[in-house]
Amino acid sequence: MKRVILLSFLILTLFSCKKSEDEVVFEDSKPIPIVEKFGFKYNDFNVSNDTIQSGDTFGSILNQQNLGDLKVYDIIEKVRDSFDVRIMRIGKPFTLFRSKDRNKKLQAFVYQPDRGSYYVIDFRDSIHVFKKIRPITLKRRTIAGSLDGSLSEAIQKEGVDASLASKITKIYAWSIDFFKLKKGDKFGITFTERFIDDTIYDGVDSLKAAFFEYKGKTIYAFPFEQNEGSGKLDYFDDEGKALKNFFLKAPLKFVNITSRFAKTRFHPVQMIWKAHKGTDYAAPTGTPIMTTASGVVEQTGFTAGNGNFVKVKHDRTYSTQYLHMSKILVRRGQRVNQGDVIGKVGSTGLATGPHVCYRFWKNGVQVDALRLKLPNSEPMDKRNLPRFLTQMKPLKRELDRVAQRKVKR
Repeated sequence: MKRVILLSFLILTLFSCKKSEDEVVFEDSKPIPIVEKFGFKYNDFNVSNDTIQSGDTFGSILNQQNLGDLKVYDIIEKVRDSFDVRIMRIGKPFTLFRSKDRNKKLQAFVYQPDRGSYYVIDFRDSIHVFKKIRPITLKRRTIAGSLDGSLSEAIQKEGVDASLASKITKIYAWSIDFFKLKKGDKFGITFTERFIDDTIYDGVDSLKAAFFEYKGKTIYAFPFEQNEGSGKLDYFDDEGKALKNFFLKAPLKFVNITSRFAKTRFHPVQMIWKAHKGTDYAAPTGTPIMTTASGVVEQTGFTAGNGNFVKVKHDRTYSTQYLHMSKILVRRGQRVNQGDVIGKVGSTGLATGPHVCYRFWKNGVQVDALRLKLPNSEPMDKRNLPRFLTQMKPLKRELDRVAQRKVKR
C-alpha cells in the first residue's frame, strides 16, 4: 500500500514539473510586434527601405525587381496620369514591399516626396496608384528667456526650428534693429508647431504673439486680421498700434552704420570737408539692397560721385536713393514693393570700400532718415480695436506668465 502511495506521489510530482516547465516556456516566448505603415503590414512582406541615388529612375528601380509578366514600360504608361515619375528627387526615400516567398515578387512601391505625403503604387491584382496626405496637427507653445547671444541661438537652445528667428525679424523689421539687442534683454514668443501623424516634428507653422525688450521698452507683436476672411494679417502692439511702418529702418537686412547724416564731415576720398546728406551702411560686395518702401523707380544710372545708383519715388512726399551699387537690378519706371531687392552693394563712384549710401527726401529736401518719425502703413481701424483686444489679452497673459516663471528660476 505504501509503495502504491509513493508511486502515485512520484507520478503527480513529475506531471506537475512538466506542466511548470511548459508554462515557463510559454511565458518567455514573446509575440512578434505588428508594424503597419503606408497601409501595409510589414510582417506580411519582405520590406526594403532605400533612397533615390544619382542616376536612379522609376524605371531603373523597377527593372531590378521581379515583376513577373509586367513590363516596366507598360507600368509607367499606366501610372503616368496619377504619378509623374519625373518628380522623384535624389535623397528622397522609397520603400519596396515584396512577397515573402522565394520569388520575392514586387507587391508595392512607395515614394515619399516630403514628410507630409507619399505615393503608393500597388501591383497586387492590378496596378493601382494613389497619393496619401498625412494628417498634420498644430500644437501651441510658448518660450521665454534672456538673450545670451543672437536670437537664432536663443531659439535653438529651446529646441525650436531656426526658421522662427527669420519670421520674428521680418515682423519686427520696422521696430527693432536686432543687432542692437543686448545680452540679458528678455523675450517671449508664442507660436504653433506642425506635427505629422501627431508625432513627427515638421517645423514652425505661425507666430501667435511675441515681445522683446528693446532700448528699455517692451515691444509686443500680435497678428490680427482687420478684414475678417481676407487672410491678410498685420501685426500690432498691445495698444493696437501697427508695427509695420511705411519705411523699413534700413535698406539692408544686417545693419552696420559707418557714417551718419551730417552738415559737414571730412570726405575720405575727396579729402575735403563737406556735407554728408545720407547714411552709410557697410556690407560685403554683392549684399542685396532693398527698397525701404513701395514706389516707382524714378532714376537709375551712374555718376562719378554716386557710382551706380537707384532713386525711388514713394509718393508726393517721400523719395529715397541708393548709391555705390555693384549692380543695378531694376529699370526706370518699374514698380517696386517694400523689401524688393533693387541692387547689390558695391564701391562704385567715390567710395573707399563696399557700402550703400542711403539718401532720403521729404518734400524735395534731403533729411536724416534715422531722425524721422515715419507714418505707419495701415493703422488699426478703431472699429476693430475691441475685437483685437479680446483676442490679444489672453495671449499677452500667457506670454507674461511664462516670462515671469523663467525669471523666478
